[in-house]
Amino acid sequence: MRATGAGFASGQRFARPAQLDPALMDHMSGGLDPQQLSDMSHATAASLLDRVHHTADPEVVRRTLNLVETEGVDLVAELWSHSDSDTLPGILWRLYMLRTWMQRNDDALSRIWRVGEPAAGPASVVAGIDEAPTAQDIANTADSILSGAFTGDFAMALERAGAFCDVIARALISMKRGESTAQSLHRTAKDFTVAAKLWREGRLD
Repeated sequence: MRATGAGFASGQRFARPAQLDPALMDHMSGGLDPQQLSDMSHATAASLLDRVHHTADPEVVRRTLNLVETEGVDLVAELWSHSDSDTLPGILWRLYMLRTWMQRNDDALSRIWRVGEPAAGPASVVAGIDEAPTAQDIANTADSILSGAFTGDFAMALERAGAFCDVIARALISMKRGESTAQSLHRTAKDFTVAAKLWREGRLD
């Protein structure tokens, strides 16, 4: 299940986010070459993460967490969705899309989790979900992972995201369904794990 495409992301078009500097939107509307777009994707991701990490305003945290639902991410998608998973904008995009996917499919994922959890070992502990989650537990975990990335230990949030993807992938394989989705989730889990390691080494930018 890719972070962009038929997995985490839908085909819906979103309105542009109000959090971004108007000057940025002016530049975007005028068109950017690939290098400018890459530079801007890294700059906006770093700026957003730094801003929320250093704020005590819960409203800023809430707006950032609910960016997709309340303000839309069309411009952010244009900036971040083409970034590689071993970059800050690329992994932030995947975190946002994981949250959206988890909340839209919370009931089904709660049932799939119960299949995969018994054999998950440490992964279920890292993800922070018990053996019999409700749909609301899945939705809450989605919020917890993304908010943790902005307000807590960024690497730990990535590891939780990776562990969740891994457990669901293993469950799908054991259920003999969704093989392509399971394979994509395994890749996404690895993306999160690698990004967590890069962050701890100071090499995720």
